Amino acid sequence: MTEDDVCAVVAEIRVERLRVWVRNGWVRPGRKAERLVFTDVDIARARLVCHLEDDLAVEQESIPIVLSLMDQVYGLRAALRELSGAIERQPDDVRGKILEHLREKSAFRPGDRLS
Repeated sequence: MTEDDVCAVVAEIRVERLRVWVRNGWVRPGRKAERLVFTDVDIARARLVCHLEDDLAVEQESIPIVLSLMDQVYGLRAALRELSGAIERQPDDVRGKILEHLREKSAFRPGDRLS
């Protein structure tokens, strides 16, 4: 997708605004023949930045922090999905031992209070 395609898909974005986000590193498209190429991930990120700025009134200097934290959360979620899949592929006795260990060693259990 080109810059114009992104702007057509996300009506709140104009090319100049998108270019600022790319320059700031908030949206990271690839390049092909000296042109920016946007993926579905870039579109989702552009929508997120738009939501942060327009709907949540997050100040521009705070956006990199919010994006970094969200990237970390998404990364952790992906790692947990991978770990969960690896655990699910283990024999029943191994899964049972993992669950037992988590119940014994967990500092926080569902229903506990965080105070």
